[in-house]
Amino acid sequence: MNGTKQEFRGLKGLKKQRRIQVILLAFLAMAVATGLIGYAMRDGINFFRSPTQVAEEQPGESEVFRLGGLVKQGSRTPPEGMQFGFVVTDTKTDVPVRYVGNSPPPDLFTEGQGTIVTGTMKDGVFLATEIMAKHDETYQPKEVVKALKEQGVDIDPSVMHGGS
Repeated sequence: MNGTKQEFRGLKGLKKQRRIQVILLAFLAMAVATGLIGYAMRDGINFFRSPTQVAEEQPGESEVFRLGGLVKQGSRTPPEGMQFGFVVTDTKTDVPVRYVGNSPPPDLFTEGQGTIVTGTMKDGVFLATEIMAKHDETYQPKEVVKALKEQGVDIDPSVMHGGS
């Protein structure tokens, strides 16, 4: 009978040990999963920057990010196939952009309108692989409106419809 009590205590200790191992393994698995998600998203998270922010803090040449502002009047160059150039401005700073994507720009992409482009900087020129434009006559992306307001440009609140 004495041997049975010892075996029972031994089983109790073994159960506790297994429970602790399972909990530690679960925490380890969660830490690994969190690390993998963060690693996978490092290039997938693109933050919007205004031309002034880009001028103040130059991004690395391999850094993919979003640049937003207004397409400067008279800055669009004639297309060479799908590629063309233009300037994105926040009325304080201008950034030359060269579209190097494979699809035509959106139909609503015009000078004087808000846009956000995705790409990289190289030798002072933003190489855009994607262009996003307004979706109707009055819409401005809320990030563009916010950046323009920070630069002291007065924006009509009606341009925020659908974007607030």
